[in-house]
Amino acid sequence: MAVLLKNRGAVLLLMLNLFLVFTGIGLVIPIMPKFMEILGISGSTVGLLVAAFSLTQLLFSPLAGRLADSYGRKKMIVIGMLVFAISEMLFGIASDPVLLFVSRLLGGVSAALIMPAVMAYAADVTTKEERAAGMGYINAAITTGFIIGPGIGGYIAEYGIRVPFYAAAAGGVIAACVTLLILRESRPCEEEPSDVPSDGASQQSRGSLLSQLLHSYREPYFLSLIIVFVMTFGLANFETIFGLFVDHKFGFGPKEIAFIITFGSIAGAVVQLTAFSWILNRFGEKRVISICLLFAGVFILLTLFVHKFWIIFAVTFIVFLAIDIMRPAISTQMSMLAKDQQGYVAGLNSAFTSLGNIAGPIVSGFLFDVNVNYPYMLASVILLLCFGLSLKAKNRSVQDAQVVS
Repeated sequence: MAVLLKNRGAVLLLMLNLFLVFTGIGLVIPIMPKFMEILGISGSTVGLLVAAFSLTQLLFSPLAGRLADSYGRKKMIVIGMLVFAISEMLFGIASDPVLLFVSRLLGGVSAALIMPAVMAYAADVTTKEERAAGMGYINAAITTGFIIGPGIGGYIAEYGIRVPFYAAAAGGVIAACVTLLILRESRPCEEEPSDVPSDGASQQSRGSLLSQLLHSYREPYFLSLIIVFVMTFGLANFETIFGLFVDHKFGFGPKEIAFIITFGSIAGAVVQLTAFSWILNRFGEKRVISICLLFAGVFILLTLFVHKFWIIFAVTFIVFLAIDIMRPAISTQMSMLAKDQQGYVAGLNSAFTSLGNIAGPIVSGFLFDVNVNYPYMLASVILLLCFGLSLKAKNRSVQDAQVVS
């Protein structure tokens, strides 16, 4: 029982770190319309700015996953939190787009260091039976931070447009210190993989980023990685220009944007913390992922046809809820398949997430400059196509099971 309580405390501390990181990522969303006005930047520049974060996250994620396996999870988390604090401070003092890009590039490095280490740590301290609940808690922190960040940014910005970033930097330093002093390492640094000839994943873990991505199609969790990419592309497409979309189309200000996104994030986090484990055990990962893809695609499309505030709020809520349930379902599925390669698989998960976060904002930013509705049309189509792919994969799994029996 004491060990269980200790593990719960560790998971809570991991949740705090991820919450702060993804809150910092999301802070910029309700503020970007104002930044666009002050700095004279276009929607395409906003998309590139968001994508810059994910570019360095992509480049560093596989390396970070290997470092988490070789040198321990705790070191990577602490270093990542300090880099995060520096990036937030730079964003706060930036007066031109160049420093904004530098800040977001450093922010991507911090996320790359933190995410694989946290996911691997959670896998280390949970049993297979607890894995779904553990991943639900971890992803609740990610979801809450990433989606509540815009809400917090919108409210705190009333005291100054740069204040939210200074607060995030201070929070990063505090979280790094608390982690350094309290969190125990889950895997000793000297623990190495067995001398037994390694499998394909182990061999790939020593390769380059390009090699890992090219060989990922051989892994049993490749479809999950594709869904991670598509899901992230759709969410990034949706959220990157959400503030700009409702500002241009409906005249919403930071407070209205903050209310819509904050309420949705809180509801999603409650579901992840309370009902997610039951949902996954009752319906299974594949069915949950398929249903969430369908709902996300349909309700993103519906945002183009609604006009009243409360209807916009309701539609947006369903989109965020579907994503909130789907993300930990995919993470749980991949963790079950990863076996002793938790850090490596978590790194690939982060890499494919970054690919979606690079492509989504860039495409949505350029499409926004052409027509305000185009980004959401594309996001909906891609999510629905992925829904069809998930159904096909599920049917193939059923057929394979019947052949085996």
